[in-house]
Amino acid sequence: MNIFSFLYNEALFRPLLNLLIGITNVLPGHSVGWAIIFVTIIVRLILLPSFLHQAKAMQKNQEKMKKIQSQLDDAKKKHKDDKAKHAEETMRIYREAGVNPASGCLPLIVQLPVLLALYRVFFTGLTPDTYHFLYSFVAHPVALSFTFLGINLSTPSLLLGVIAGIFQFIQMKYLSPAPQAQPGGNEETAAMMASMQKNMMYIFPAMTVFISFRLPAALALYWSVSTLFGIVQQLVVKKTLKLKENPPGI
Repeated sequence: MNIFSFLYNEALFRPLLNLLIGITNVLPGHSVGWAIIFVTIIVRLILLPSFLHQAKAMQKNQEKMKKIQSQLDDAKKKHKDDKAKHAEETMRIYREAGVNPASGCLPLIVQLPVLLALYRVFFTGLTPDTYHFLYSFVAHPVALSFTFLGINLSTPSLLLGVIAGIFQFIQMKYLSPAPQAQPGGNEETAAMMASMQKNMMYIFPAMTVFISFRLPAALALYWSVSTLFGIVQQLVVKKTLKLKENPPGI
């Protein structure tokens, strides 16, 4: 085992596995379904500050972008035949205005390993082969109930897969930010990005349904709960930021 695998297991996989088994042990009937829901919500709440930081950074960038849009348009006209010069001038305008196109990426980079570890826990963590990862104070589960609302979570479920796909579509269609212009970009590039985003709006949900139907329903349940949490989270954050930007009159 290399150092990266060790760190991944000890810092992410093992704590999440113990959290899942620990919650399952104390739930009535040792319900795996409810344990997945609780663990998913707990992890998303832990990641909430990172998401808020990302949302605020994106909002600040959008506000700054509006202020410098005329400068960007002038630079585009001035250097329309020199893409390198256009990109250089655009980055200069960004730098002077304090705009960082990658400011929202770091929190996302932090979130992804955690969510991937959670995916692995639900995919491989509920078998005796992984019980050696349990801490000494977490008892080995004697009996696990994989039935949730009449659905066997250990086998694929088309219903949960479709639900996961619908939530994914709602999140992408109504809550995904519009693609921002990049340094050196033009109308053709922007149109291509918009077209790709529109295609992904349908491809990702379809892939979610397809993949969910080929994997244990526990993963579809996790994806449904996680995406639903994300939808509510984005709606609340958008409303909060909008109120801060335009406070109601007293």
